[in-house]
Amino acid sequence: MAKKATLMREYAKGLWDENPVLISLLGLCPTLAVTNSAINGIAMGLATTFVVVSSSVIISSIRKVIPHQVRIASYIVVIATFVTVADRFLAAFTPEISKALGPYVPLIVVNCLILGRQEAFSSKNSPGRSFLDALGMGTGFLLVLFVLGAIRELLGSGSILNFTILGDWFMPWMVMILPPGAFLTLGLLIGLSNWINERRAEA
Repeated sequence: MAKKATLMREYAKGLWDENPVLISLLGLCPTLAVTNSAINGIAMGLATTFVVVSSSVIISSIRKVIPHQVRIASYIVVIATFVTVADRFLAAFTPEISKALGPYVPLIVVNCLILGRQEAFSSKNSPGRSFLDALGMGTGFLLVLFVLGAIRELLGSGSILNFTILGDWFMPWMVMILPPGAFLTLGLLIGLSNWINERRAEA
């Protein structure tokens, strides 16, 4: 029988070794769609982290009473509940960000990152381990969205989080805040992560 990973490992794996975006390539729709600025990336990352952590703990707690035949439908009901909470919270307290994120917050319901963690991990493990796994995956997702959004905002408008970094001498690359900029930047980040992993494997 395989030995269970340590609790720290359950959290840390989502930051790099099993990062949902760079390694597993999950949740790419919001990753590409909302990261034209760092603040949008942070907001989407936090909303997704809240949903994946909350739903993982609940589903892990009730996993033994969910009939196998309706497990996916049950997962979606739980996930949709927390997505509604996140969506209404953003609309109430950060209406500008909520408007900028548009339909992508409600679409967290069908985010393959969240549903995948329920099927692959939470439905088979204790609430404590499920919490750490979900928190790690959410944090890894948040970090990638922030980095992607920061790069695109810096090159697209010369600022990060609305703080000017590059002076008047800089001519913004408008392509970076458009969809092609998202694909280009994410592709470079994935390539960089693959290169780092190859160097680590050879060391």
